[in-house]
Amino acid sequence: MNATALIAEDEHLLAQALQAELLRAWPELAVVKVVGDGQSAVEQALALRPDVLFLDIRMPGQSGLEAAAELAEEWPDDRAFPALVFVTAFDAYAVQAFETQAVDYLLKPVQPERLRLTVQRVQALLAQRRPATGPLENTLEQLRSLMTHPQAQPPMARLQVIPASVGQSIRMVQLTEVLAFEAADKYVRVLLVQGEVLIRTPLKELMPQLDPAVFWQVHRGTVVRADAIESVTRNEAGRLSLKLRARPESFGVSRLYADRFRAM
Repeated sequence: MNATALIAEDEHLLAQALQAELLRAWPELAVVKVVGDGQSAVEQALALRPDVLFLDIRMPGQSGLEAAAELAEEWPDDRAFPALVFVTAFDAYAVQAFETQAVDYLLKPVQPERLRLTVQRVQALLAQRRPATGPLENTLEQLRSLMTHPQAQPPMARLQVIPASVGQSIRMVQLTEVLAFEAADKYVRVLLVQGEVLIRTPLKELMPQLDPAVFWQVHRGTVVRADAIESVTRNEAGRLSLKLRARPESFGVSRLYADRFRAM
């Protein structure tokens, strides 16, 4: 079966080894690009539209899971989403998370026999696909489960107060004042009932410290207080956006988190 693939692996020798093993296991597979970080994987996958993505879990900047989540958000509705294969050095216990999903995984160092099994699974998946798949609900459900698996993030103490620089002073913002967190370049905007402050702590470091029953992630760059949601609107293309009480702006809801509003 002819197909195309993209490999995202930050260790050059491992990427070369995977490419060589793929050539033996699947001679008809054309590796169209090899990249070393998650953001490049997203950019090149959107440009080249490969049939299969081999994504290293741990990469600089953006993990393989985060890259897959961004691609699921940006991927056009009229194109089949690539088959996902995660490459991981996680131990067998952590890999249980992947075994519950339809996506496949490879343990480092990649073993030829295990790779042949992965190739068979991917080929079977591609053979079942139609030219266009429409909604990516199956893939989105898999990614939601993987990203919320307890092994992904160790337990952390709940955040109560956020220190934020305001001019030459530090403002201690009570978490009860916060309506939303929004990633903005090198900062995170902390949106309050009145005004906002900026902090340098990345959103992915804040998330494990927030109560998921109180703060909902609705986009890879946006977390909102659930009880502050005033309304949710669906546009003609089926995309959701929400408004918060006491805030003038709208916030987009990504495909990955739209299941929170499934009743719509």
